[in-house]
Amino acid sequence: MRVQSDEKFMMDKIQKELLDELEYMGDLSDEKIEELIAEKLLKESKEVYIPLELRIRLGKKLYYAMRRLDILQELLDDESITEIMVNGTDHIFIEKAGRIEKLDRKFESKEKLENIIQQIVAKCNRVVNDSSPIVDARLLDGSRVNVVLNPVALNGPILTIRRFPKEAVSMEKLISIGSVTKEAAELLEKLVIAGYNIIISGGTGSGKTTFLNALSGFVNKEERIITIEDSAELQLQGIDNLVRMETKNANTQSCKPITIRDLIKTSLRMRPTRIIVGEVRGGEAMDMICSAMNCGHDGSMSTIHANSAQDALARLEIMILMAVEMPITAIRNQVGNGVDIIIQLGRMRDKSRKVLEITEILQYSQGEILTKPLYIFQEETGNETEKLQGKLVKVGELEHVQKLKAAGIRI
Repeated sequence: MRVQSDEKFMMDKIQKELLDELEYMGDLSDEKIEELIAEKLLKESKEVYIPLELRIRLGKKLYYAMRRLDILQELLDDESITEIMVNGTDHIFIEKAGRIEKLDRKFESKEKLENIIQQIVAKCNRVVNDSSPIVDARLLDGSRVNVVLNPVALNGPILTIRRFPKEAVSMEKLISIGSVTKEAAELLEKLVIAGYNIIISGGTGSGKTTFLNALSGFVNKEERIITIEDSAELQLQGIDNLVRMETKNANTQSCKPITIRDLIKTSLRMRPTRIIVGEVRGGEAMDMICSAMNCGHDGSMSTIHANSAQDALARLEIMILMAVEMPITAIRNQVGNGVDIIIQLGRMRDKSRKVLEITEILQYSQGEILTKPLYIFQEETGNETEKLQGKLVKVGELEHVQKLKAAGIRI
């Protein structure tokens, strides 16, 4: 018996043998693949000393390489990892506990990485290639995937995977970790039940989708809810009358793309009680604001990338202008009448995610949309510790209480 061989050499040798044999064996089940791997490792261990721990590790790596997502699978199985960033074959980064670190591992070839990407997008009925080098997709566990290939990505292929908890984070959980106060959460619960139209605003990674999920937990379970997303991420629980829709890219069979705008227009014919759009980022803002929020679908919600409540309003105006030529006064009137509340989220220097502001939209008056802060996050003065100290403080009373009264809710 020879001494222990190089792990990579051994894995490459066994994988090549398996691939050669599988060409003549047809489509095999996962269980059969595992059996073949175990047999190969057992045979190899009779010639080369392989410690049990190494044999188990090699078996797992070989199975992942042949049936799952290669080195990504181990990262996806680690629930503490919230983001996986692949910049070409040699640079893999992860986010864990809010901090980004580079991993000492890489894909064996560009072709291997491209094959994994094609596995992911094919399962979502998406297409990504040189002609269509950008795509959004999702894994079976709901993780969000973004792919950018050459020639757009000069150091590509680029693969970014955003992980989400297996179970939606509740508002109680957000209160317990200090993202929002119990007092503010109780107000938001009343506003959701009463059908206030809410926009959740924040930067990348500020927790917009998580917070939207938590807010959706306050929705009456008997309502008819329609969710519209680029890649399905929302995890609404306990709602029987739920319709989930997802956009579709154009493909090589000349099928036309189905956009968020198309889905919002379709949803209006489906008798929705509420429409929840995962994110508005373009002309669909017009349909969300003008056709949904202003046309009887109270309680609609969405998210938007913006750095403040005022910035969110400005971005909504620009997005509506992208869809239709309207006087800015008319657009502001629609936004002012359609949106009731903006919740601003932020990712702090200690990597925590917090509600920074809850703002009421009062009305459109003399060319401007008037707003009123209800809660503002105030950091403790003189705080120089790494962990941020502060609290979401009430600074104003809700003025528009008509919907609360109509719902029989006391403020």
